[in-house]
Amino acid sequence: MPLEASTRIVHALAERGYNADREAVTLLAGASDPQAAINRAVEAVPEGTVVVTAAHVKESLETPADERVHTPTGQTDAAQDTDEQHPSVSSGNEPDNSDDMAGTVPVETEGSSRGARSATRSPPDPELSGDIQSTGTGEYGDFVSVFRDRYEKLADQLRGRVNHRPTDAVAEMSGNSDAAIIGMVSDIRTTASGHWLVELEDTNGTFPCLVMKDRDFADDARTLLPDEVIAVEGTLADDAGILFVDSLFFPEVPRTYTPSTADREVEAALVSDVHVGSEEFRGDAWDRFADWLHTEEAESVEYLLIAGDMVEGVGVYPGQDEELDIVDIYDQYEAFNEYLKDVPGDMEIVMIPGNHDAVRLAEPQPAFDEELRDIMSAHDARITANPSTVTVEGVSVLMYHGTSFDEIIAELPDEYAGYDNPEGTMAQLLRKRHVAPKYGGMTRIAPEEEDHLVIEEVPDIVHTGHIHKLGYGTYHNVLTINSSCWQSQTDFQESVNLEPDVGYAPIVNLQTLDLTIRQFV
Repeated sequence: MPLEASTRIVHALAERGYNADREAVTLLAGASDPQAAINRAVEAVPEGTVVVTAAHVKESLETPADERVHTPTGQTDAAQDTDEQHPSVSSGNEPDNSDDMAGTVPVETEGSSRGARSATRSPPDPELSGDIQSTGTGEYGDFVSVFRDRYEKLADQLRGRVNHRPTDAVAEMSGNSDAAIIGMVSDIRTTASGHWLVELEDTNGTFPCLVMKDRDFADDARTLLPDEVIAVEGTLADDAGILFVDSLFFPEVPRTYTPSTADREVEAALVSDVHVGSEEFRGDAWDRFADWLHTEEAESVEYLLIAGDMVEGVGVYPGQDEELDIVDIYDQYEAFNEYLKDVPGDMEIVMIPGNHDAVRLAEPQPAFDEELRDIMSAHDARITANPSTVTVEGVSVLMYHGTSFDEIIAELPDEYAGYDNPEGTMAQLLRKRHVAPKYGGMTRIAPEEEDHLVIEEVPDIVHTGHIHKLGYGTYHNVLTINSSCWQSQTDFQESVNLEPDVGYAPIVNLQTLDLTIRQFV
């Protein structure tokens, strides 16, 4: 069948508000009068159905018009494409023939429906929380507000663990007294003897605390970052001028945390860092991924969560203009939308921005503006802020692009955070209950009326990206996933010695929280 014929069929159906599977398009194009066949097929589609299947077409072609009856909605069967191959699990070493399908069926307006997936399901909409309307003006009061809100939210997580007093009250206590403080780390440094001197600040003042290097929790002091909130308890010195720390507490995720799970067999694909517009964008890998989503093996994958950097952007790093395949930022989003159309039309999609996207760099990043939303119209994707919590089938997923990773990795020892250890970095975020603890460093943080970067509720899954490395693990029963990228190594990445992991798609079973990793390169 000529490609032009299939294109006309799909466009004609789209004008009537329908998608079609591949076999249905073939049957319609092969009819003696394709236009009449389309009209008859549309009449045979049950009310409420949006995808024309081969079964509908066959019924309409074989049954006289006056004898046709509609079947109940949801009772039709989608065509099964037995020739479609899928990539291998994890390694990607086994050959796949998914490229053979490329170009066979053009994409539809709201997402493709080719392949073996059911065409009649309608998964429930994800619930979003965390989207923001920026209120910051950059005035002094905004900075005070965001720090005060951070302190209060995280102090609430710690108050049940220590019998704390305000710093000014501790300063009035006599020497050798037991005391506890909840405070924000305003300064941390090592002494000449190798101990850790931590200055804690609350809403009443500051107080110095000393963590001795021989204490069994001394390594915890090595993970402290400025502006995070912790609790300490210990004994005041003879002159009451310093607190010798006996215990140190983080806001933390409880070790006994039990994650929520879906009540049915359903999966979600978690990806990030697509980078359409880069010369190194791996469109071939994305095509294999999209083709696999149409297979029977991917039938239960009903959600696609994209954690930022849909496009390569413009002016993000030095010399980027020489590595662009698409130089106009709006054209990049147009191209991304075309790739998004290859995803099955019945999938629910949620997207947040990243540091390469056309939103402000300062976090929290508001969702894309209306102009970009209109461009990325495929699937009517749900678009929200970075970070946001998305609840899918009862499972809460904290989506954060991960820009703070660069700073956390630079600040902390290698055994706690690293580009080759993204799961360790995510564990630090959960321990501190904040996605970007350090203020005023490499990570731009906007002063708002409240701190939207605090992890107030424990998520069931943390989904990040940014560093282009695959990593996954669990921290106190929370599943953590950093989902690699769809871009080969750029010259800039080579200059900073970053070797990306390309074309991986973590697939999470939301009923069991089991994780399968697939690679499409």
